[in-house]
Amino acid sequence: MELFANQKIKGLFTGILWCILSATLLSLCLLALCAEAASLPILLVYLCMSALILLLCYRYFKVQHRLMENAILQITEYLSGSRDITIECNDEGELYRLFHEVNSLVAILNAHAENEKRAKKFLKNTISDISHQLKTPLAALNIYNGIIQDEAGELPTVQEFCRRSEQELDRIESLVQSLLKITKLDAGMIVPEKSSEKIARLAERVKEHFLFRAKQEGKELRLLGGEELCLLCDPNWMEEAIGNLVKNALDHTEKGGLIQIEWRSFASILQITVQDNGSGIPPEDLHHIFKRFYRSRFSKDTQGIGLGLPLTKAIVEAHNGTIEVDSQPGIGTSFIMNFLI
Repeated sequence: MELFANQKIKGLFTGILWCILSATLLSLCLLALCAEAASLPILLVYLCMSALILLLCYRYFKVQHRLMENAILQITEYLSGSRDITIECNDEGELYRLFHEVNSLVAILNAHAENEKRAKKFLKNTISDISHQLKTPLAALNIYNGIIQDEAGELPTVQEFCRRSEQELDRIESLVQSLLKITKLDAGMIVPEKSSEKIARLAERVKEHFLFRAKQEGKELRLLGGEELCLLCDPNWMEEAIGNLVKNALDHTEKGGLIQIEWRSFASILQITVQDNGSGIPPEDLHHIFKRFYRSRFSKDTQGIGLGLPLTKAIVEAHNGTIEVDSQPGIGTSFIMNFLI
């Protein structure tokens, strides 16, 4: 039987059987010697047998408990980040088969994690190389474009094409920079240098960056929140995250629109919200907006490359935060970032 493949279970049953047989034989001997006065001795024999069986069971389950506690400790350490764990499984039986399967699963997960780490590092290095190789031709194209623009003089058609060419070159540069940032975050090559930063100061810098564009497009940027509220973050990366949301709001808001950055604290979280009264996001797009290169067929933004929101999500998660979106078509959109206090 498979049950008795485990030597400890086999030993427990053998011990119990030995106790029962010994007590039975001793009781028969007592009955044979003195049947009339054998009741009390037989009772004592069976009490001793019961005590021995309880002792055998206690020792067996104590060993099993120790094995399970050790297995739980190893699994907990693995979940906490330790990758070098092994559960002892140097015996036979169902429990040790389970331990062996857990060890195999850990080995497979470690191999997958190592492969993913290598793949991310390769991707990061590849994109870094590509972006580096693109810098020189992009700079040259910008110079050539400027020279053509100067030489064009009063030729409106050439001037228009130069302007469009400059926009496309800016898009390529923006794409390269965004790809480089997001792959570095993915590969864990960037560790945010966190410090206590006033959110009002972060929001003010974001507002200053987009203020000229907002005025040109006839839109209002509004800040709302306490002056002393602080967030433990990397200020440069957090500005990038908030700035991407503000840019997205400007892209999808008509003239006269309002973009508001609001921050407030609750019992255990600090919340930053970027809200607009623009075109909103269709319900079928809400579950896809944080996917890379995703662009809605309803989007009016023809210049976007679909990396701003995924980059923002990566930055927020690097700060152990979460981001969610609430939107109604024709009414507006709110992006809510939550950080544990």
